[in-house]
Amino acid sequence: MEVKLIGLTKEFDKQGKKKRGAPQEKVIAVDHINIDIPDGKLIGLLGPSGCGKSTTLYMIAGLHMPTDGQIFFGDREVTNLPPEKRGIGLVFQNYALYPHLSVAENIMFPLLSRKEPKQQAYDKAFEMAKLVGIENYMDRRPSQLSGGQQQRVAIARALVKMPEVLLLDEPLSNLDARLRLQTREEIKRIQRTTGITTIFVTHDQEEAMSISDEIVVMNFGVVQQIGVPQEVYNEPINEFVAKFLGTPPINIVEASYKDGHITFGSQEFNDTISTPVLVDFTESIHLGFRPEFFVIDENGPYQMDVEFVEYIGRDKTVIFRLPGIEGKTFKCIVPSGILVEPGNSYKFSLNRYFIFDDQGRRIR
Repeated sequence: MEVKLIGLTKEFDKQGKKKRGAPQEKVIAVDHINIDIPDGKLIGLLGPSGCGKSTTLYMIAGLHMPTDGQIFFGDREVTNLPPEKRGIGLVFQNYALYPHLSVAENIMFPLLSRKEPKQQAYDKAFEMAKLVGIENYMDRRPSQLSGGQQQRVAIARALVKMPEVLLLDEPLSNLDARLRLQTREEIKRIQRTTGITTIFVTHDQEEAMSISDEIVVMNFGVVQQIGVPQEVYNEPINEFVAKFLGTPPINIVEASYKDGHITFGSQEFNDTISTPVLVDFTESIHLGFRPEFFVIDENGPYQMDVEFVEYIGRDKTVIFRLPGIEGKTFKCIVPSGILVEPGNSYKFSLNRYFIFDDQGRRIR
């Protein structure tokens, strides 16, 4: 099922004491966003806490009514429909399982609520349990299950109604690192098997990039960028997106631009920029170097002063300073076979870089 969000907006009353006679102040949680989610895709809504991603999900679910805008499932507008008439399955962050019911009874619950025969409901529940790999736990209570198993029960319960759209709110946040890795692979497998359009919310960029067909990066209620994860990572539209994606995070260096030349710290950037590219921008710019953009090169034009080296298996993370830039360290990733030792200085080159203006817009 294709999902379209057109000009979707949500305002909440501002919390706190209101002056007598003054109009109620509003907080804009989601600000006129437009998103087109293709049929059968898994889409990640990604951003920091408070960016509006969960509010967006709850508007799609019908738990929040939009202040403005429209929501379409295919050609059917669902903007003002209650949740039970939208054809959605929703998995909450805390799973919301009934502790006094068995796994089978939890999965069957939405079917029995709409008066389906008990045996028919059980057969459907068993098929969903098989799909998510918990068919051997049908008689257990939630308290007898691991966090990962509880999450699968919640997904099975959401799927048993055969929804047109599956919504997942921070589905992995309550799991430990090992279970998160295992469960995100399961979510992708289940989505591919069912072909149900799936939208999930997360603040974990690794989680979103690993299983999403596309990601929607949000900040302050505004969509920053939409695209295939690797494309968004490789071609961030602005400094916020570049900084939000990537581990270790991108290195941002304050630099100055004058007469087509860039200087950072006490070093001159060896790339010249033609005046037309920066004609609308100030002399203050930011250079962005992802950790993998650095190449240790004895003939390189730049120098780093190494402080620490962290070994991470095949690669190592180098923490270093740049001459002329006080109070700030940077990180790069180099193969373990490259000799880099703390306390030494090394020449390096860059195989790529980003340039942002003082408003955070990417200009190269």
